[in-house]
Amino acid sequence: MSRSDAIERFTGEAEASGLTVEVHRFPDGTRTAADAAAAVGCGVGQIVKSLVFMADVRPVLVLCSGAKRVNEELLAAHLGLEVRIAAAAEVRSATGYAIGGTPPLGHAVPLRTVVDPHLLEFDEVWAAAGTPDSVFPVAPKALVKATAGAVVAVTH
Repeated sequence: MSRSDAIERFTGEAEASGLTVEVHRFPDGTRTAADAAAAVGCGVGQIVKSLVFMADVRPVLVLCSGAKRVNEELLAAHLGLEVRIAAAAEVRSATGYAIGGTPPLGHAVPLRTVVDPHLLEFDEVWAAAGTPDSVFPVAPKALVKATAGAVVAVTH
């Protein structure tokens, strides 16, 4: 899938979920939280990391602040299952997107989503829009609603 197709697929899915998104593209890339924050001109904490974990054999999406790290023990306790970070092929299979551009919704299969409450400290956050050079701004509460995410403290 081309980058334009990935962004178009994401925006269509986002709008179907009730979000109106304005995608911003940065040729130097937004693959990491630090890259995205520098491109956008915001703090790393305002960048949404979309991380896929495997809980047993099922993928789970964790949305957390770029300034935080997921505590796998907390995530496992919440899910009641052992967890591990997904391999790149598992991320692509579950989401339809590559690591570094995985958006918070619009995936190949419906994903159980966990949202770390640190994101709710901001009025606006920025998340990947389907490619490693695209992001979009969103209100954290709107992101929780659109993803049907469970707000659970899973970072340290």
